[in-house]
Amino acid sequence: MPRIAAFGEVMMRLQVPGYETLVQSNRLEYSFSGSGVNVTAALARYGHHGALITTLPETPLGEAAFAYLRKLGVDTSLISQGGKQLGMYFLENGFGARPGRVTYTDRLGSSFNTAEASNYDMVALASKVDVLHLCGITLAMNEGVRKQMKQLAMEVKSAGGKIVFDCNYRPALWGEDGYTKARPHYEELLELADLVLMNEKDAQYILGIGTGEYDRITQLKQAIPEVAERFRIGMTAGTHREINADNTHSLTGYIYHQGTFVFSSKLTFPVYDRIGAGDVFASAVIHGELQQYPHQQTVNMASAAAMLAHTTQGDTALFTESEVLRALSDHTLDVER
Repeated sequence: MPRIAAFGEVMMRLQVPGYETLVQSNRLEYSFSGSGVNVTAALARYGHHGALITTLPETPLGEAAFAYLRKLGVDTSLISQGGKQLGMYFLENGFGARPGRVTYTDRLGSSFNTAEASNYDMVALASKVDVLHLCGITLAMNEGVRKQMKQLAMEVKSAGGKIVFDCNYRPALWGEDGYTKARPHYEELLELADLVLMNEKDAQYILGIGTGEYDRITQLKQAIPEVAERFRIGMTAGTHREINADNTHSLTGYIYHQGTFVFSSKLTFPVYDRIGAGDVFASAVIHGELQQYPHQQTVNMASAAAMLAHTTQGDTALFTESEVLRALSDHTLDVER
């Protein structure tokens, strides 16, 4: 069985219950998440071996995070310990015209983001990884973390492994002139990547690829082949989201491989919790590739998994393949009996 690992931060999510704001409420519900957590936990649920490479503090919070990860089925044997802080964020759920809001604490001071390179034996880690998942959120943290990402990716490639890179650009993390700052780092990761999660906006704004004044699907069909050719990327995938007047969302997934696009049907659904849905889509694409499913089957499954993630509270949505395939069917059940 392929060994899949993700390199990234574990964060504590502190959520205001229901639709109250931080000002209104005096209660919070906590869980642990992060892109790497979401991806490895989802893949473990699909029956794969998913491990996390990160650094957690040697504190009660760190121990709680360890316990939570084990409960999700994530292999914690590659996690280092050190430092005293865990990154945290507060989540207020949006409703109607009021968007959801995320407020971070000092995540740059977390154990993961302050860990020295010596915390990780990159060669030893690479020998235990067949597929490595990396994300643009981690790339945005600081220069030390960026160097660790790139070194680990190069070691995994040297050992014969595959690299999955989710662009996941976050303007707030890169700051002023963020696209200019981010471009050289994205280009280095894209050179190493075998599977890339991105859309035409990533190509346009991060890489400076012109897309013209066309509809988004046409822009996608222009930009993605250029990116794939320039960086010799075997496969790219991603989603298009539309927010409708009735506050439902519509999602269409795509896969591009060897000159051919494959699209899912458009799925429209109400949203309960949208955070982490992109990670769920990515996980299902990785799963489909590992199972060697036809690309149409993979993109349909990944889009359905992302839809299900929007209906589930928490960043980390866990589904079996049969649950995802059931969501693809045209039958709507009030109660499953």
